[in-house]
Amino acid sequence: MSKNRFLIAGALCCIIAAVAHLGCIVFGGDWYRFFGAGEQMALLAEQGDPHPTIVTSVIVTVLLIWALFALSGAGVIRRLPLLRTALCVISAIFLLRGLAFVAMMPLFPGNSLTFWLVSSAICLIIGLLYAIGTVQAWRQLRAV
Repeated sequence: MSKNRFLIAGALCCIIAAVAHLGCIVFGGDWYRFFGAGEQMALLAEQGDPHPTIVTSVIVTVLLIWALFALSGAGVIRRLPLLRTALCVISAIFLLRGLAFVAMMPLFPGNSLTFWLVSSAICLIIGLLYAIGTVQAWRQLRAV
């Protein structure tokens, strides 16, 4: 299987996003504010409440698992189970998150408009990287 640059780029984007989220856990409220996560999350982090750390840790874990699937699909690491399905689902989630942010905004009223615009654009780009990479690698991704 040849290396797939789109999936590798998608994996790198997920890893960078995971590191940025880890920065929020390590550096606290100011980082939550900078990335637009909302004043409530920032205040909870500053007060030592575990909620921001738990939520952010889950996001970090998911992003790193998704990066592993992209690297697997790209032929960089060994083949993971349900690879085709996972890459399709990951692509769809990123694309949906990138396109449906207006519908999601009322669910998270503390997040800034800048957060929604920037994070949605990033999700859309990552979703396109995953989708294009998955399409390009489709034949190589069939079940073994």
